[in-house]
Amino acid sequence: MSGFPGDLRAERRERLASAMAVESIDILVVAGNPWRSDYLRFAIDVTLAEGQAFAFVHRDGGTRLIAENEAEAERIRVEQPAIDVSCSRSPIEATAQAIATLGSARVALAPFAAIPCGLATEPLRASIGTATAMLDRLMLYKSPAEIDAFRRAASLADEGYAVFRKAARVGRPEYALVADVEAFFRSRGCPENFQILASGGREVRGMHPPGERRLAAGDLVTTELTPCVDGYYAQICRTLVIGDPNDAQRRAFAVYDAALEAGIAAVRPGATAGDVAKAENEVFRAHGLGEYVTSEYTRVRGHGLGLYVDGKPAVLEDVELVLEPGMTLIVHPNTYHPEVGYLVHGDSLQVTATGCEVVTHTPRKLFSVPGN
Repeated sequence: MSGFPGDLRAERRERLASAMAVESIDILVVAGNPWRSDYLRFAIDVTLAEGQAFAFVHRDGGTRLIAENEAEAERIRVEQPAIDVSCSRSPIEATAQAIATLGSARVALAPFAAIPCGLATEPLRASIGTATAMLDRLMLYKSPAEIDAFRRAASLADEGYAVFRKAARVGRPEYALVADVEAFFRSRGCPENFQILASGGREVRGMHPPGERRLAAGDLVTTELTPCVDGYYAQICRTLVIGDPNDAQRRAFAVYDAALEAGIAAVRPGATAGDVAKAENEVFRAHGLGEYVTSEYTRVRGHGLGLYVDGKPAVLEDVELVLEPGMTLIVHPNTYHPEVGYLVHGDSLQVTATGCEVVTHTPRKLFSVPGN
């Protein structure tokens, strides 16, 4: 499931060249690192495992890459022989020197999230905003081929959550649950999965990387898992109980389920990301839980999905980005509940011409597994 099909790579390259022409950019210099490879993925189909790298993408064809790590450089040479790959122990300096040789070519840097200070303060700093916005627009709207990859990632997320449920039982440490999911994804050819979780009760205020805590009867066990298929991520958020859910847990879950329904119902062309967040939050406010949709207890009410696990738009009430067909995101009213602790519940979806299509198929329920 790793590696883009050649036609998708060519399609994205054509879209990028067209956008560069509109912005009068001859050469786009794209920065990346292991955490933020999404812009490199879009521009040249490269995902980094180590070090920094800088791609020089020429509008009329031809790509050069300066990598920091020699092993990475060799891997990319093998995977993409059409790219001119070099290696430098000082890639920032090497990139600055390479930019200086480009003469009268119209050059731009991107993205904000990955450009080191040493380049961001150079003469091209004024180009960063325009070039980043250009790439963000391209990455927001998915082609049919990209939607297909997103759908397959969502299907794999459903399967991964089924594995997670089977792994959750009394006495097992949190890391064992994630290990089972990771083993399953690797067996399916999935090279990447971003996953966090939590277990416990009212004391739990959020999710985290897996730890050594062992599951106990009565625990709420939350997770969001985010597998990657052909470079595209989809996410699922669900909560389960070790043993039979108690009345407080059932009441709390009903609020989250109603909020998820309301948020999804608000997703349609012309609505904003803020409209979706407000629809979710109003459910909590109606139940006297308004303070728990503030930044003190939660971060976002969903976010974009695609080449990055937590992309634009952020689903928050003050985000005015207008939703349009071809966008992909997750709606998740994840936050703390004062009676039961942190609870998560979310589905991935794509915006369509008439509303949205949910691509997560795991039932929306408070799952339970044996408590003994």
